[in-house]
Amino acid sequence: MREKKTNAVYYTGRVTGTSGAAYMVTSGDGRVFRCRTITGTVAANEDSSLVSVGDLVDVQPTLSGNNALEGIIVLVHPRTSALVRRRDPRRNRSREKQQVIASNIELLVPVVSAYAPPLTTRLIDRYLVFAESEHLPVIIVVNKMDLDDEGDARSLMEVYHDLGYRVCYVSVYEKLGIEDLAEALSGKFSAFSGHSGVGKSSLINLLTGFDLKTSETSCKTGKGVHTTSNAMMLPLPGGGYVIDTPGIREFSLADITRENLRFYFREFLRFMSQCAYSSCTHTVEPDCAVKRAVEEGYIDTGRYESYCILLDALDTEN
Repeated sequence: MREKKTNAVYYTGRVTGTSGAAYMVTSGDGRVFRCRTITGTVAANEDSSLVSVGDLVDVQPTLSGNNALEGIIVLVHPRTSALVRRRDPRRNRSREKQQVIASNIELLVPVVSAYAPPLTTRLIDRYLVFAESEHLPVIIVVNKMDLDDEGDARSLMEVYHDLGYRVCYVSVYEKLGIEDLAEALSGKFSAFSGHSGVGKSSLINLLTGFDLKTSETSCKTGKGVHTTSNAMMLPLPGGGYVIDTPGIREFSLADITRENLRFYFREFLRFMSQCAYSSCTHTVEPDCAVKRAVEEGYIDTGRYESYCILLDALDTEN
């Protein structure tokens, strides 16, 4: 709590959730305010969303008829990181093409499924590019390991082990791997993200003791059904917080360009200096050391294909 020259009392707190047009803000002394923004709210960031879960904000308390703790967000502090998804123009009339769904995270946790919906490494690679660009540590979580009878999921994850990324194999159904994951998350601000239906909310329920709404995968499409519509930050018993984000189908790489994408595939770095051209895109140029490393088996073919797909996609995303 602090006072300004106007003698008004202001609290600094963290946005932990949303409820309709309101934001839930938890102050440093444990007070929880139901807040709104007003014209003139100052954002010390240039991201597309004025306020998001994880933001550090200043709140001016207001009185309410039932004496509940309510307030107005008057300042949004600078963000250290921002997890962004693309808006669907068919469903959202906002002029902004992107929406910040979580900010100021210290650990990114992409969650995938070993069975249904099917495991896709393309989305993992998008998350890893984002994490590398933000210098964020990553833990890749593979859920539904009780259904991985043939070991296909572990086989697909070998490339990430070899690159030095941490992978946690869990099963919400059999409660396997949960303790190890909880220990890895302890004391950090973590964001869980991934496709709908991979079990993010079920996993967070086990980790936090909360009872978030969950759903099954659609039998017709094999894809997840959306249950988390807004991000929510929940405390972990061992310290720290975990953010449950909405199921993402279009994860945006807002600040990644065709010129800098190559720097965020860590296996490229040891070969890039050997390319004939310093601005080599590693696609059509002659005497490219990265392409040669792919041909010789030093760089995984699937990861290189992900790079090429992302490179093409950036033309339409940014």
